[in-house]
Amino acid sequence: MSSWSDNINLNSCLWFEGEDKRNTTAAILAGIFFSVGWWLMIDANWVYPAAVSSGYYVCGIIATVSLIMVNLVSQSQIRGDYAGGYFGPNGARAWLFVGFVLGFASVIASFWIFFADFVPHSSEKVPGVELLTQNIFIFVSSLIYKFGRIEENTW
Repeated sequence: MSSWSDNINLNSCLWFEGEDKRNTTAAILAGIFFSVGWWLMIDANWVYPAAVSSGYYVCGIIATVSLIMVNLVSQSQIRGDYAGGYFGPNGARAWLFVGFVLGFASVIASFWIFFADFVPHSSEKVPGVELLTQNIFIFVSSLIYKFGRIEENTW
């Protein structure tokens, strides 16, 4: 099954040579979304220091932990092809589930903070939008990096 990224023809580049462009493209896109998400929250704290509480960073930290948890588990561990570990495929599935729950929880918490703290009380809504966008971008980055790559069994 061919992918849309297989038909991309780019000039020769030192770090982008090789046949498999899908993994590199997914990693670049995930990195862009992740870094822009954190950049937005740092910008909100820099431009509007009175409006951004230090507790607002917890959503982004939980989203980052979610990204790490989701991408630590390979597809072969979830399918049960890899028989290593103490808990087997059920443990890998539970780990992945908890990672996705943390990701969804961070996005929902950022919506909650936005609608509870920034919409009714504040005349400046930009920090709330940046907080919301940060968590959405980190979650999208997690999804791109998890499902955008082709995993091969190397063991």
